[in-house]
Amino acid sequence: MKELLVVDDVVVEQSLLTRKFACDLLKCKGACCSLPGGRGAPLLNSEIGEIKKALPEVIPHLTEDKKEAISKRGFYEGASGDYATTCIDDRDCVFVYREDGIAKCAIEKSFNEGKIDFRKPLSCHLYPIRVRRFGGDVLRYHELSDCKPAIEKGESQNIDVIDFVKAALLRLYGESWVNKLQTYRELIDVEPVPDGPARNTRRR
Repeated sequence: MKELLVVDDVVVEQSLLTRKFACDLLKCKGACCSLPGGRGAPLLNSEIGEIKKALPEVIPHLTEDKKEAISKRGFYEGASGDYATTCIDDRDCVFVYREDGIAKCAIEKSFNEGKIDFRKPLSCHLYPIRVRRFGGDVLRYHELSDCKPAIEKGESQNIDVIDFVKAALLRLYGESWVNKLQTYRELIDVEPVPDGPARNTRRR
């Protein structure tokens, strides 16, 4: 049973505070954007309208098969509270384009070009953290074998997963909540030393 802690009303898997992670796109090739299974990125209800508004700027970055799929089937599926982007051949998110063999997000490309205000779905921005809703938000780490290079990079560069996704956490919960989460992390980092003061075990 994984240990959990509560930050305000949000339940957090405690291992998130010490887990290392930093995407290494040259090695993983954007695997999280093309997972098998036929269901794409989870979408909030509010994100449907944001993406619809952004489509005119996003569509030009897509290949013809993805343009056709959006035209015929739309870019999302599911019911309210359980929406997700559609996929191509049960793998690629419909918004994936490839650059040097790496799967990337056409929505984020348009955002980086300054053409839209919406960066990308929050579930993608937060990855590898997933939000489960059981009467409230529960944050958990999503295990993916293709992300092994990200774990290795995070460990070698000493990057915590909560720092890697900090911008997404700020977007979701705000600065005050993120500061509280970081305070919990600092408390976990400090461990008692026999017959002496506590010491900080965190590598800087």
